[in-house]
Amino acid sequence: MRNYETTFIVDPVLSTEDIKTTAQTYVDNLQKQGCEIVFVDEMGLRTLAYDINRRSNGIYYSIEYTAPNGAFLKDYELALRRDERILRFLTVSLDKYGVQYNADKRAGKIGKAKRHKQEKPAKTEPAAHGISRKKADSPSISGVPSGDAESFKEEE
Repeated sequence: MRNYETTFIVDPVLSTEDIKTTAQTYVDNLQKQGCEIVFVDEMGLRTLAYDINRRSNGIYYSIEYTAPNGAFLKDYELALRRDERILRFLTVSLDKYGVQYNADKRAGKIGKAKRHKQEKPAKTEPAAHGISRKKADSPSISGVPSGDAESFKEEE
């Protein structure tokens, strides 16, 4: 058995019902071809990196499945290519690492990690950057006074 994953973008202008029937059409098509559906992920509405058919958003679906061989892929991708409701699609063959990654992602081991709030240490020492130098302490270039009123008084 070979493992595959097909991700496609559905036109967001369609109604919610039409979007779900579009995805279900391709799931049913895979089952008719003898594929076993492992997981269907509706990733939701996302902004596209660039406009496709004057659309800047799309609804992403990802279908992970196993198939006895890849003979059906040519007809399956032709159906995706001809469907006007599908903006783009991509089918990839998964190796053992890809299958394991998807399983870990579904199990919650990969993804958004919850960050625990760390307590800030209490300030016990004054900040070193709070100490200021006088302008008279600043170095002068080639013995010329820095231009402070105090330095002029000292010269007189």
